[in-house]
Amino acid sequence: MKIFFYKNDLPADLDLGQSVAIDTETMGLKPSRDRLCLVQLSSGDGNCHLVQMDPTGEVYPENLIALLSDDTVEKIFHYARFDVAVLMHTFGISLSNIYCTKIASKLVRTYTDRHGLKELCKELLGVEISKQEQSSYWGADDLSEDQKKYAATDVLYLHQLKKILDVRLEKEGRLELAQECFHFILTRAYLDLLAGEDFDIFSH
Repeated sequence: MKIFFYKNDLPADLDLGQSVAIDTETMGLKPSRDRLCLVQLSSGDGNCHLVQMDPTGEVYPENLIALLSDDTVEKIFHYARFDVAVLMHTFGISLSNIYCTKIASKLVRTYTDRHGLKELCKELLGVEISKQEQSSYWGADDLSEDQKKYAATDVLYLHQLKKILDVRLEKEGRLELAQECFHFILTRAYLDLLAGEDFDIFSH
């Protein structure tokens, strides 16, 4: 595994292909309150690209935003609802062509209520990942090597998980349903920013 670290934006000449795994690290769990600190990306080649965001918000990450806004690029997340809301709030952009491994897991792994990335990697890939740095201080000017490694593992395995989950979705006849759920993520993120995660548009 190689980890590439950048300040403020991706290199202009970096080509991550047409399917990119993406994750974010923030100061907390409220997209409208807690600033974005780090964006992690991987093309599924075993390497990870980390982009540390400018804390003032004054540096415009042109290359990163171009990638996120590209409708032709598939964007793979785990719990896309949160990451999409964070990216929308931070950059004022809409994302499309979204895939969420957590939603896919909930549709086909109905024999369990454990759909975290750690559980998915262990069961489907036989890989143990650490969540020790999950609640660390991501706003630090200098991230530790442990933080960088943790951040990288959040995207390194998403392509492999998607491949397995897609087979199961097809087998269970739920691939189309999954796609409809993925399409709704953008709307759900808008609602989260508008009214909070506890707001249920479908309640009585």
